[in-house]
Amino acid sequence: MGIALPLTGAAPAQAAAPKAACNTMYSAQITFWAMTCARPGEPMIGGFATWRNVPITYDQVSTSATVQTSNYLRLTPNTSSGEFGRNIEIGLYAEKTGKTTMTYGPRWTELGANGGRTKAITAGVNPTKQDKRNHTYMLVRKASDNQWDVLYDFNTVGSTTDQLKVVGGNTNRIDVGLEVTGPQYTNVPDISSRMQFMDGNKSWHQVATNNVAKVLSLATCSSTNKPPYCFKSKLTDATTFTQWTVSKPRKPAAASTAAARATTPPSSWASLRESEGVPASFNGVDQNALSACLDHDPDSCLRTVPGLSECVRTAHACNAVALQARPQAMTTPAATGTSDSGDSPTAASLRERAARSFAVAPQQISLTMSSVSGERSLSTAAQAETTWTVTSRQMTSGLEHQQSRRYLGFTAVYSASTGQLLEACWGAMCRP
Repeated sequence: MGIALPLTGAAPAQAAAPKAACNTMYSAQITFWAMTCARPGEPMIGGFATWRNVPITYDQVSTSATVQTSNYLRLTPNTSSGEFGRNIEIGLYAEKTGKTTMTYGPRWTELGANGGRTKAITAGVNPTKQDKRNHTYMLVRKASDNQWDVLYDFNTVGSTTDQLKVVGGNTNRIDVGLEVTGPQYTNVPDISSRMQFMDGNKSWHQVATNNVAKVLSLATCSSTNKPPYCFKSKLTDATTFTQWTVSKPRKPAAASTAAARATTPPSSWASLRESEGVPASFNGVDQNALSACLDHDPDSCLRTVPGLSECVRTAHACNAVALQARPQAMTTPAATGTSDSGDSPTAASLRERAARSFAVAPQQISLTMSSVSGERSLSTAAQAETTWTVTSRQMTSGLEHQQSRRYLGFTAVYSASTGQLLEACWGAMCRP
């Protein structure tokens, strides 16, 4: 990357909060958001966020509608020609896939000029487990061109190919928050997202509070606005954005249930490091200090962990625990304490699911099954197991929520055993 990564205090720049853009970006008839949108007020060449893998649960009922939940960081490097241009998104995603099953895990997405693509992040420590462990999500612009590296838990997991040049002025935006489709079936306990940006001098800052807009497209929970159609939210701030905490209770009693769960200690990075026997130093990074930092204060790690900022700049693989851990099975019960054994997706169920996700008629979709020795798939992750590849040449909005944008065709790769979306592309991003 060719950059240094010191961490400093609040940025002095001031810019009007992007209220109109935030309200327009996060508006749809069936999807609801509790988002913050920030305009740093100066060129931005990095974005960082952290939160815990919280226990998202769904009602154990059959549904014909899409039921999804995601908490993500979205960075728009250049808004000079419009607020809804090319951007990069990275976060945690859950989807109800059956009466009693769901998929859960991190992924990143790039929206380009004429299409988009998304990839599951299958490496790292328990990426698909609701173990309350802290994880970090990071986007850093490359030094050599206008593209960005994507890092999960301080290890690089991909790079963009179609982002615009970062220019001066208030021509960028960084958003973080919660998205829910199917709130009547969904319970989300508190997710506390901490976010920072990197300026042109390669220093990390919190955004000035005056530069932050908020969108709650469901009512705030109260005695008159009761679950499931409400959010609870809190922006912790003084002069700068510190933490955005959001929950989406399923019913009034869900709050006490979530509170009871919160008493269970989260999984520890430090204990995992000890059990895995990782080296004390890896690519120049003090691994003991990194594990302790991830447990207690992950947004300070670039400043406090010896060797970490230099490693992110040069080696791109800095967290030895995450590199050694094996990917986990990517399906979980839809609600605590139950599972649906053998509930592998069928061709018919994936056809219907893809049709809803990409807004294409089911009869306009084709499916093929591949294995390790089969045809080349979109995803290297997908090559390690049997997959379903779903394609269509119909016009689609892809996985975007701006329905005014339409693209020709999509391809999506799903795990044949769990139904996890491993990779997808739409429009021009599907071209070799």
